Amino acid sequence: MEILLEEFYKTDLHIDKYIDRKASIEDKSYQINGISQSGKTKLVKNYLLSLKKSSYLYIDCEDIRIDFTQLNIDLSKFCILNKINVLVLDNYTPQIHFFNVSQLIISCVHYHDIDFLQTLQLYPLDYEEFLAYEHKYDSSALNHFFQLGGFPSIHKLHSDKRILYIQKTLISSLSEMEFDILKFCTKMMSQKLSPFAIYERLKVTRKISKDKLYKSFDSLVSKKYIHTLEKFEHSKATKKVYLCDISLKSALTTDKHFGRLFENMVYLELLKSGVNSYYEEQIEFYIPNLSEIILCIPFSDERALFKRVEQLEAFIFTHNIEKITAITMNTEGLISHPLSSVEMIPFDIWALGD
Repeated sequence: MEILLEEFYKTDLHIDKYIDRKASIEDKSYQINGISQSGKTKLVKNYLLSLKKSSYLYIDCEDIRIDFTQLNIDLSKFCILNKINVLVLDNYTPQIHFFNVSQLIISCVHYHDIDFLQTLQLYPLDYEEFLAYEHKYDSSALNHFFQLGGFPSIHKLHSDKRILYIQKTLISSLSEMEFDILKFCTKMMSQKLSPFAIYERLKVTRKISKDKLYKSFDSLVSKKYIHTLEKFEHSKATKKVYLCDISLKSALTTDKHFGRLFENMVYLELLKSGVNSYYEEQIEFYIPNLSEIILCIPFSDERALFKRVEQLEAFIFTHNIEKITAITMNTEGLISHPLSSVEMIPFDIWALGD
């Protein structure tokens, strides 16, 4: 292993032109979590390239030449001998033992309960980050976002290669069961869906274990390939399911439903902003600590919105809703309502707001 460690140490790191993300690395120890191709490696390498080369050691733990037993014997000694201040374990595996180093950075899909590491969750690009990858910002940017989604590397690919790229990335990152569940969730995006319902559907076409399916579903949630949303004050009710990125819709199914895709996109913006939200009947998102309701109506007018708000008046009154935000594709406006402030706002303006 000493020869391999020496190779890792002397190898020059390289990344293509780096575009800043909202997440950044400082001089702390981290575990960076995120799905495959969310940008973890590029984020780490960009940080390392700002340091003196002799001060860090970068190891990709997926290198098949690594003997983890021997690595645990040699790594500490190698770092001390070469005065390594920053150790990076990309694609970290628990087979590697930790030791004292000035700064330790691990990156992986799964979260590991390691109390001395600060957790940095990296998601695919949100809309504001996506715009940094665009050559220019004009009225076509939002439509381009719908086409490409949030995988950073997708911008470098020609249009005829993007679908297969996403498919291959998912197949290599997930088990067969996880991939099948994800495909089904893609068809049911932004809808109420339980693991049992998935089991009932998939068992028709293949022999499956309910326990294995439930574990695979939980694994997809844990790794954040799918997200679930609770119903307000009904934690045992069936949750809504959302995809980690809207690009999965076109990559894994030919089904078309723009309204659900739009709702998924709004959900991801809320998720990445750290907002705690719930769903309610006829309400896409309810944010209790802001006393706000968010409705997803990509194509609507003020009259249709007013009728919908009328149907929600009991909830608005009971929960003292102060603000109703209706997110659209391009319609703006204010509606007069006796109980609450009602605003129609285009997605791009809403997503880029404070």
